[in-house]
Amino acid sequence: MAIKIVQVTLNGQTYDATYDSASGKYKVTLTAPSTTSYNRDGHYYPLTVKATDTAGNITTKDDKDSTLGSSLRLRVKETVKPAISITYPTAGAAIINNKPAFSWKVTDAGAGVNPDTVGITIDSGVQITGSAITKTAISGGYQCTYTPSTALSDGSHTAKFDVSDYDDNAATQSSVTFKIDTVPPTLNVTAPTDKLVTKNTACPVTGNTNDITSSPVSLKVNGTTATVNADGTFSTTVNLVEGSNTITIVATDSAGKSTTVTRQVTLDTKAPVIKSASLSKSTCTTGESITILIEVED
Repeated sequence: MAIKIVQVTLNGQTYDATYDSASGKYKVTLTAPSTTSYNRDGHYYPLTVKATDTAGNITTKDDKDSTLGSSLRLRVKETVKPAISITYPTAGAAIINNKPAFSWKVTDAGAGVNPDTVGITIDSGVQITGSAITKTAISGGYQCTYTPSTALSDGSHTAKFDVSDYDDNAATQSSVTFKIDTVPPTLNVTAPTDKLVTKNTACPVTGNTNDITSSPVSLKVNGTTATVNADGTFSTTVNLVEGSNTITIVATDSAGKSTTVTRQVTLDTKAPVIKSASLSKSTCTTGESITILIEVED
């Protein structure tokens, strides 16, 4: 008997094969499914081949066949890369904690994120993977966190993030640059001196401030912002009230660390009062010692 028809079924669609005289075999061109096979049983799409002869005899083979089964399994891989979204730190962040808790999200809508490939690299160090990274399952992937066991040095750092899906698509590497600043700014107040007593109501406040890691430094004097020049110097004026005054100078760097200096200044605008004066003798001889008693109040 002769072969009447040969058909192949893939993903619910049946294709008719045509005889290829050159090879002596039946040939069919299929269109692969649009979604990955990773999430299917066995990670493949099963194919079914059905041959019918002119007498109506039928033979069917599928992926479960002991002889041909392995040849009727089509693994389909997606081409879409996983996505990486960095939550913390943000780009350019100034951080006072030298062991920051990095946080990021990895997702993949196709084959799914392979958690074994989640990695973070800080600067030029060795990539961190595995259990050192906490991975919490979310829709389509994982929320990831990592806290370094060794403190990062003050200054600029870059963290790089990697991941792949189960179809071996590697995500485009994401990175973020930030800086660690654990040292507060320097603050040198040259005027006024502490415990100054003055008759001037306008009190100059001068000095300099700087922070090597997190410049520029902002400055407040008694809660009012003062200008810091490019070289770190500052000069402003505080109006004093009669009696005791506290002047508080606070320098804050971009990481939020601050240094505070206080000065106590007394304003005294009242001149002393001479209430009385008396001589021990109103008449004396030449060279004789005279005592003067003066009563003064201030």
